[in-house]
Amino acid sequence: MTPLTKRFTGKIALVTGGSRGIGAAIVRRLAEEGAAVAFTYSASTANAESLVDKIRGEGGSALAIKADSKVALEVEQAVIKTIEHFGALNILINNAGVLGLGTVDEFSVEAFDEMYAVNVRATYVAAKAASRFLKQGDRIITIGSVSGQRTGLAGASAYSMTKAAIGGMIRGLAHDFAARGVTVNNIQPGPIATDMNPADAPYIDHVIGLIPLGRLGTAEEIASLAAYLASAEASFVTGASLTADGGFLA
Repeated sequence: MTPLTKRFTGKIALVTGGSRGIGAAIVRRLAEEGAAVAFTYSASTANAESLVDKIRGEGGSALAIKADSKVALEVEQAVIKTIEHFGALNILINNAGVLGLGTVDEFSVEAFDEMYAVNVRATYVAAKAASRFLKQGDRIITIGSVSGQRTGLAGASAYSMTKAAIGGMIRGLAHDFAARGVTVNNIQPGPIATDMNPADAPYIDHVIGLIPLGRLGTAEEIASLAAYLASAEASFVTGASLTADGGFLA
C-alpha cells in the first residue's frame, strides 16, 4: 500500500461511534494521516482500548471516550473532553448509529424513539456542542445512508426516515456554518460489510443483487471518502450528500 500523506498533522478529530465498523476505519485513517483522534464508544470497551493501543503503538494520538449517543449530555461532554484533552477540535465526524428493522405493525414506538435519538438527535447535539469551537477550515461530516433515498426492503421505514433526516439537516447546517468557513457534508454509504450489516444476514443476497458492482463495500472505502471531505481538497464542498454505494442508487 502506498504510504499515506500526513494531511491532518496538527488537526484534532472526534469520531462518534468509533470503536468498530466504519467508525473505527475512519479513526484509523485519520490517525494514519497525522490527526490526533478522539472517538466515542458505548459498549465495546475491549475494541476501544485495542484501537487506542494500536494507534499509540504506531506513534499516533488517540483517546477513547465512553458515551451513549442516546444521551444528549454525554454527546456534549464528549466534545468537551476532546477539547480538554487535545486543546482543540477541527474535524467532527458523526458516525454513531443504530439499525432497527421491522414493519410498521411490529416496530415499537420506543424502538423508533431510540433510533431517532442516536441517528438524528445526537448528530444535531454534537454539531451544536462543537459550534462554539469550530473555525475557518474545520469540518463536520456525518455518516448517513443510501437508505435515506432508497429503502430497498420492507421493514426499514423508521431507519430510512432517520437517514433522510440527516440529508436535510446537513443542508441547513451548511448554511449555519458557512460564514465561519466550516463545511458540513454527509456520506451516504451503500451496503457495507460490518457487524451491523453482516455478510451472512438473511437479506444480504437480495441486497447484493441490487448493487451493480455485485459486492458489499468496505469500511475502508467509506473512510477514504471521509478523509477527502476532511481535507483541504474539499474546501468548496458543503451541504452535499455523497454516495459510495457500488451503484445502488444508479
